[in-house]
Amino acid sequence: MAAVVAVKKELRKKIKVILKDVSDASSATQTTYATNALLAMPEYKAAGRISVYLSMPTGEINTSNIVRDALAQGKKVFIPYTYTLHEPIDGQPKSIMDMVELSSMQDFESLQPDKWDIPTPSEDSIASRANCFGSTGTTSGRIEGTTDGLDLIVMPGMAFDASFGRLGHGKGFYDFFLSRCHQVARMPFRVGLSLTEQLLPPNESVPMDKTDFRLDALITGDGALRRA
Repeated sequence: MAAVVAVKKELRKKIKVILKDVSDASSATQTTYATNALLAMPEYKAAGRISVYLSMPTGEINTSNIVRDALAQGKKVFIPYTYTLHEPIDGQPKSIMDMVELSSMQDFESLQPDKWDIPTPSEDSIASRANCFGSTGTTSGRIEGTTDGLDLIVMPGMAFDASFGRLGHGKGFYDFFLSRCHQVARMPFRVGLSLTEQLLPPNESVPMDKTDFRLDALITGDGALRRA
């Protein structure tokens, strides 16, 4: 386990250096190709309830137009909200992520950037927002009552490989979230979005452990769609 953590850390450093050389123009072009590929997917078209990560200004595919399209199509759109648990139980991490609903385009455009410049719902709005598991506000890592879940989840990552492995930013937010989806017997279709620079060469792979989930599909910035 410690060895996997160390290899992941080194890979993150390597990718971070590579991403510094990706121009804004290249990111914008790749975002257009990747967005068009996602919106054409049958799984996206059929999905009524989707989760979409909200992107950082650089270093990943921008998801703004995906959110706009999904809202315009009348889909239920859920976005990440991370917070700290004061009393973690049952092996929960100290910080976790819930998916909370965006109510409208106006709601989306009113989000303010957090310390990573990621648009984020305000803390005081969370209690009144639906979460993807069918209740309101944060779940504290527990799933109670109705369990609506998600049809599709659009996932970010630092790096991806040809075997649909995904390297996150090291916090474990998505893997713990997906483990909770798995508990309620409804796993969303998992799609990763990758700049071409984030896709490892065929002879390299993302180090994975038993808590890591693989993707069902990967879309790269050249518009290519790969399916597991």
